[in-house]
Amino acid sequence: MITLNFNPFPVLESERLHYRRLNENDLDIILKLRGNPESMKYIPRPLCKNLEDAKAHLDMINQKINANEAINWAVVLKTTQEVIGFVGHYRIQIENARSEIGYMITPEHYNMGYTTEIVNTLLDYGFNTLDLHSIEAVIDPENTASERVLQKNNFVKEAHLIENEFFDGKYLDTVIYSLLKRNYTK
Repeated sequence: MITLNFNPFPVLESERLHYRRLNENDLDIILKLRGNPESMKYIPRPLCKNLEDAKAHLDMINQKINANEAINWAVVLKTTQEVIGFVGHYRIQIENARSEIGYMITPEHYNMGYTTEIVNTLLDYGFNTLDLHSIEAVIDPENTASERVLQKNNFVKEAHLIENEFFDGKYLDTVIYSLLKRNYTK
């Protein structure tokens, strides 16, 4: 069985990005992403309406990190130090050595390869540091951009669940992609 310990907080690096702990200086980017209907188009969660909502989201993230239940990072461009998103292992199942990853970046940074780089970094940390057996991503079936990112990182489609989630007055489908450690190549 795996054990989790996020103290001290792990700072990560990839070719163009730096990954650090989210803090109160990041409330604007949390609000920008979680409050933007376009950014949240495929994420069935309520929009952040103000900085108080963003702070509540940050507090929830930090509670899970402090309890060693999940981990999230701010994604920072190395060249400008601009925070362009946040990512993490959101649901970690210790008993199954499996986690669910999630990622959000600002729309102006779409189609630049950042999300693929982010996912590869999450996979490296998940498989080589956390010693996970498998990693999954749960996406909206209409989110073809996220699907392409997962396929580039060798994820395979495990399931398409029909109307399995109720949000905003309607039932939604979800698709589960996953990658086993033995099939991971950096």
